[in-house]
Amino acid sequence: MHRLDTAALDRWGKALATALEAGGRLLVAGNGGSAAEAQHLTSELVGRFRAERAPLSAIALHADSSSVTAITNDYGPDQVFARQVRAHGRPGDVLLLLSTSGTSPNVLAAAQAGRELGLAVWALTGKASSPLVDASDQAVCVDAPEVATVQECHLVAVHLLCAAVDTHLAAPVPLAERADRRRLVIVGDVFLDRDVTGTADRISPEAPVPVLADARSTDRAGGAGLAAVLAARDPGWRVTLVCGIGQDQPGAHLRALLDKADVEVIDLAAGGSTPVKTRVRAADRTLLRFDTSPGPLPLGPVPDRVRVRLDAAAAVLVCDYGRGMTSHDDLREALTAAAAGRPLVWDPHPRGTPPVPGTALAVPNTDEAVHFTGHPGPRDLAGDTARAVRLLAAWPVKQVAITRGREGAVLVADANGHPLAVPARPAAGDTCGAGDQLAVTAAVTLAAGRLPSHAVASAVEAATGYVAAGGPASLTAPAAGAVPDPLETAARVRARGGKVVGAGGCFDLLHAGHLSLLDQARRLGDALIVCVNSDASVRRLKGADRPVVGERERTALLTALDCVDGVIVFTEDTPEKVLAELRPDIWVKGGDYAGRRIVEADLVESWGGEVVTVPFLEGHSTTTRIRRLAHQAGAR
Repeated sequence: MHRLDTAALDRWGKALATALEAGGRLLVAGNGGSAAEAQHLTSELVGRFRAERAPLSAIALHADSSSVTAITNDYGPDQVFARQVRAHGRPGDVLLLLSTSGTSPNVLAAAQAGRELGLAVWALTGKASSPLVDASDQAVCVDAPEVATVQECHLVAVHLLCAAVDTHLAAPVPLAERADRRRLVIVGDVFLDRDVTGTADRISPEAPVPVLADARSTDRAGGAGLAAVLAARDPGWRVTLVCGIGQDQPGAHLRALLDKADVEVIDLAAGGSTPVKTRVRAADRTLLRFDTSPGPLPLGPVPDRVRVRLDAAAAVLVCDYGRGMTSHDDLREALTAAAAGRPLVWDPHPRGTPPVPGTALAVPNTDEAVHFTGHPGPRDLAGDTARAVRLLAAWPVKQVAITRGREGAVLVADANGHPLAVPARPAAGDTCGAGDQLAVTAAVTLAAGRLPSHAVASAVEAATGYVAAGGPASLTAPAAGAVPDPLETAARVRARGGKVVGAGGCFDLLHAGHLSLLDQARRLGDALIVCVNSDASVRRLKGADRPVVGERERTALLTALDCVDGVIVFTEDTPEKVLAELRPDIWVKGGDYAGRRIVEADLVESWGGEVVTVPFLEGHSTTTRIRRLAHQAGAR
């Protein structure tokens, strides 16, 4: 008798229901008879299996004959599925590969592509020992001698999976949980961090040590607690922290700090005491650090609420500080199940445990990577890349990013591919917590559907901004890297007696003419707020083929300019509504408006504002440039 792992199929169904309901996709592929079963699965999900429900996004990669033949012709048969995975797959999606042998090159290439992109890769295959099982995060195997028997069992597995999906979708879930798709769950060890700061301008007569005067003490959450506080500063995210807090005065104080930061705490501790790490600092330097060293924290059972939060999370972050949270067997099982349906980022510790299977991204620093690999080579880019390759082979993770302090990070997704080097911009300051900021940003960026390369780049930038803002001192300031609200910026400028300048337009294909306009506009006042037409507005004004560059990218490019202090996107055809909110002191247009009454003039002048034009840089027009490029493309 050949058995199916029905418990695993049920877990798959639950994870798949969660991912698809949250807007994810299921990509499925197989060859021959497996292709027919894969297509059967997607038809049941897009259509219905048991009862009426919303259609679910499921794509059979082999079913698009035009794409299959084109890819085979241009890239070879081995890439027929992998290229489609790269086209359709996003972090958090699920890739299910069916293969009776587990050795088909095109299926193995698809598994590799899925892991590189941060997808959950599942295999429905034959023998338990095969290259496909090794290349996948999870596998359900049918170890039968006949191919026909394997395929018959696979068909049963397809029906069981569909039934599990429908069952979990139909299960009564509180409305608050169904809408909880902006939740980050952080799992890890916590501390109470304490900074004692003062001035040290003399040496003690008793010993050659500095004397700290005017000392003051500041407490904050540490370890995974600091990561939770950093994540909670983003108003778009709800944060749950699964941890163990000692039953003592430092623990009570730590819980109060987390409550104040609006972090939901699920405490697994059954007793014990809370570690306190104290830094003595002067002149932005740490003179001394001393830690309390309580014994191991006794942990109780994992409550159902943890699994509920993990099931509803958009992403999970594990911050292992080596105090036992990640060695909890039931918690590791829950994390493994969670990793199948959403991005899981693992920040390891030398005294901790390896990441759970399915981890999307591991982010050890160089020292940790040296410890885990035993690779003592140079601590340069090449050395860190080599260590990342070793960890990728040793750990059940999809990608490894070695964080390199002021040097940035290096990301490795494939031992045979090129590493992604992410340099950091220069920043000086207190680095305490920079690694937590990096890990938090990586997790929420992956949750937003971005590629791991984007996540690591964003994480390095966020960590750099955190350090530049003062490190832990920035916790009392606006969130590191947060973009100020343009209307608040304008209000602050006016409050100190300054002038607010406004400029508007599509700013499609940003060019030298735009830069000249904005630079001149900024010199007319103390802050420049740019009002940008939305994509829909540009289409109505310019035609269906515009804009060439979407509003998010146009906003990012404008925000990056030194002369721009804020950007507002408006959806109307003209900016009157946003102007009434911004109320600029000066509204600027290019010189091509000279001699004509500008439409918004009456509105701007109604509150005492001025409308001016600035010299227009000849020879620069987005429309003309697009036409010229189209003509050049046609000539080829």
